Amino acid sequence: MSRYTSLLTALGGVALLFGIASLLLSAASPGVALWDLSWIWGNFVLGALLLILGVTLGFDTLRERMSSGEARRVGTYGTSAVLTSVLSIVLVGALGFFAARNSVRFDWTESGVHSLSDQTIKVLDGLDRDVEVTALYPRINQLQVKPVLERYGYASERFHYTLADPNERPDLIQELGIEPERLKQGLLHIAIGGEQTTVDEVSEEKITNAIVKITRTGEKKVYFLVGHGERDTENGEADGFARAAESLTNENYSVEPLLLATVGDVPEDADAVVVGGPTRPILPQEEAALERYLMGGGSLLVMVDPNANTNLYGPLSRWGVDLGADVIVDYLQGLFGRATTPLAQEYPAHPINSGLREPVMFHVARSVRARPEARDAFAEIIRTGEESWGERNLNEGRAQRDEDDLAGPVSVAVAGTVAPAGDGAGEGGRLVVFGDSDFATNQLIDAYRNRDFFVNTVNWLLGDVEAISIRPGAARASRFNPSQEQFSTIRYLSLLVLPELIAVLGVGAWWWRRRAPGR
Repeated sequence: MSRYTSLLTALGGVALLFGIASLLLSAASPGVALWDLSWIWGNFVLGALLLILGVTLGFDTLRERMSSGEARRVGTYGTSAVLTSVLSIVLVGALGFFAARNSVRFDWTESGVHSLSDQTIKVLDGLDRDVEVTALYPRINQLQVKPVLERYGYASERFHYTLADPNERPDLIQELGIEPERLKQGLLHIAIGGEQTTVDEVSEEKITNAIVKITRTGEKKVYFLVGHGERDTENGEADGFARAAESLTNENYSVEPLLLATVGDVPEDADAVVVGGPTRPILPQEEAALERYLMGGGSLLVMVDPNANTNLYGPLSRWGVDLGADVIVDYLQGLFGRATTPLAQEYPAHPINSGLREPVMFHVARSVRARPEARDAFAEIIRTGEESWGERNLNEGRAQRDEDDLAGPVSVAVAGTVAPAGDGAGEGGRLVVFGDSDFATNQLIDAYRNRDFFVNTVNWLLGDVEAISIRPGAARASRFNPSQEQFSTIRYLSLLVLPELIAVLGVGAWWWRRRAPGR
């Protein structure tokens, strides 16, 4: 049995080493499970038994080696190996110690799915009061909540959060004034000063929108013109503007329909008016009311699709903008080969497109350009690609580029200020004109950067330039959110069980090669 001495001793050392590692890992974890203790003590007991058995079986051989020169060589090399191992452990521990107190986060994913959006960073940087967030979720669900809140806490010293299990803290629920039936799936309670709100979905979009609603003072009102076939802000179908209106509501703007024919003039509390995709002419009185509003310093967003049956061409021309009698075609950057669904990502310098790099998707759009006399007052804010063009003549239903067409890149939208008419009375207003309204519909607003471009446009019209940003996307990276038990199992399998199994196999291979003939 003495030939197994080295094998038993080595296996005993492996068991003791991993027993110590398990003990240190459990000591650093919140709570030690019964399975943890079983694994730790199992390694200690097995390691001690194997060492005792190995030493007992090889006692005579060990005594002979200790009295020979081989013992001194083994002692020298062994001491060096032990000191090297101890030094490595100390260095790793020191790195862990300093890393825990000077944390740095990296996100090397292509789309930055583990980083906060530009909008969220701006909101956090603008905080002048602390944000107190209480996450009321059962322990088994807190692993899904904590990473999102950690990103906020890392980005701002004013963001503080507390994780609480509602089953363990009924006093906290009563203190926050939350009805128990709302806690079935858990929720976030967000408080800033004396203002508070709750969020039932742990996502960056929901949390940031809640902070914006609390911190932004003074609600601004955006009216959507109705009565001429415009997109309906209450229509949840594919061609409606319900999600566009919701996006503005999330920015703490109030959204209301405006039937101009019944009121005679744009309401005094209108901070902006949106004319989204009209398909019928407006009345002369309505046209005059819009012009008075714009010339008096109002803000107007007009979206007119190709071949739209509207009489806004005349007023827009007077205000300095020409709508092209064409359809933009782009075979190179059209969505899935659809030439009339171009992806536009050429952004001339303007506050509206500040920070935008990804494209905006339009569908059946027309060109929009400033008139020659108004080029100093208006700027193009987005253009399609070099290979696109404005098709003015459809030959047999197929677009073919010829000399009569508008060469690309083609401007899809312009933004600028309108000079007051006549003797200069009034301040003049802001005007943005799009050659498409489909990009902001429920069907397309979440495509690429459509939502950001639409909301940034309204931000600029309202003078909220600081609110212009890149917002958190709705789509997130796929993740596996384990329960506490699953996480514990994965942790032990990856950090202890598999490494110990590899170490045992390594000891077996070493012993087998050592016992091979000729060695």
